[in-house]
Amino acid sequence: MSDYDPPTDPLEVLHDDHEIVVVNKPAGLLSVPGKGEHLADCLMARVRDVFPTALLVHRLDRDTSGVMIFALTPHAQRHLGLQFEKRQTRKTYVARVWGRLEPEVGVVDLPLIVDWPNRPLQKVCHETGRAALTEWRVLRASDEESRVRLSPKTGRSHQLRVHMLALGHVILGDPLYASGAAREHPRLMLHSEELRLRHPDGGAGVKFRAAVPF
Repeated sequence: MSDYDPPTDPLEVLHDDHEIVVVNKPAGLLSVPGKGEHLADCLMARVRDVFPTALLVHRLDRDTSGVMIFALTPHAQRHLGLQFEKRQTRKTYVARVWGRLEPEVGVVDLPLIVDWPNRPLQKVCHETGRAALTEWRVLRASDEESRVRLSPKTGRSHQLRVHMLALGHVILGDPLYASGAAREHPRLMLHSEELRLRHPDGGAGVKFRAAVPF
């Protein structure tokens, strides 16, 4: 993280009201501050510059872009937090991965745990890993790469990145898990395209989307 050079994109607000604010997180920006002054710039801080009462609900990896929601009240934070905890939210990502992914639809059911000697990397471990489930659908494919829609049913750290790696189709541009030509891309090709949940004021279903930038 010593080479942290966050993007200077202006804050892109997708939606805001009296309970929530939804933004489009740029790739390369931490969700929350890291340890040390050089890691203080993050999406949380930028949102609070505009919405001072903003509270954290969930996170995206530094190198992932896309839809991220913040609560504006303690009630909204509790309400949304429970939805994430109970897996009542629906998250959809788009990724570009190495090689031709087959078949066109499938499920990865592989438990994950932190790879302690190599933190922050995660790994598949059938003995001590926590359950992790990802559904995929191929949008288009060539022999070189595939564009896929990923729907995580659990929220493990690096889940999509490690599950794609385990299938032999690492996400392009991944600075942690890709190597060789698969790594030689300007960013991690992973974007949180859509988030569906219940609004903390009244419980109506809402959907937020951010266009895929790659």
